[in-house]
Amino acid sequence: QLQASGGGLVQAGESLRLSCAVSGRAIRTYTTGWFRQAPGNEREFVAAIRSWSGASTHYAESAKGRFTISGDNAKNTVYLQMNSLKPEDTAVYFCGLTRAPLSAIYSHDNYNWWGPGTLVTVSS
Repeated sequence: QLQASGGGLVQAGESLRLSCAVSGRAIRTYTTGWFRQAPGNEREFVAAIRSWSGASTHYAESAKGRFTISGDNAKNTVYLQMNSLKPEDTAVYFCGLTRAPLSAIYSHDNYNWWGPGTLVTVSS
């Protein structure tokens, strides 16, 4: 199971840290991805960490320089630190697990396990 938490209402420019607590599967053997979905939009890739591959990290262009993904294998938890938040970051954020190859981690279709999302609202 995956459980995302840490969402909330913040003002533009502020920060939030999302957590994705995983049980039943070891994150060190998966790629964990963060995706987000705004009303009326497709679920879009935000960031991913390949815990089994040197903890390599990958980001959407919109997240580069503002968001940081990290993992704690001992806690089996992945984090998404979001700084300099913008109103356009408003969405429900989801975390998922996959064993897809690198080229495929950017699509939500290739994630096999998801948890309920956490709502992030950024006011202007």
